[in-house]
Amino acid sequence: MSEADGVALWQQRLDISPFQRWLGLRAEDVGAGTLTIALEWREDMVSNPATQSLHGGILASLIDLGGLYAVLTTKSLAVATVDLRVDYHRPCSGGKLLSRSSVLRLGSKVSSAETRIADTEGNLVASGRGVYLMAASA
Repeated sequence: MSEADGVALWQQRLDISPFQRWLGLRAEDVGAGTLTIALEWREDMVSNPATQSLHGGILASLIDLGGLYAVLTTKSLAVATVDLRVDYHRPCSGGKLLSRSSVLRLGSKVSSAETRIADTEGNLVASGRGVYLMAASA
């Protein structure tokens, strides 16, 4: 499978969820245990009209989904988020965001992944870690 085919496959998987389609998530790069997702800032994602900053829940969702899908790239099956830690570093008020997620630990009961979200200038906007419940093996 070519790199472009791999990205297209993960884009299809991201597009399964109506929420993820609404977010406009775009798979940019994928590897075993890693996933890069792009998100374009939109007016309807603003939490504070005075500052035009992106809602923190959008960033938290990107951290959660990026980590979950990074686990899925290992051909393992995660079924739910057990814990999520989010750190907000600076407001985002426009442009494209890149979320880079990588698996920290792949386990039989739980797995963990970390995600870093940066703006177009490479400034860290948010980061976090997720812990995901793994499907019971047959």
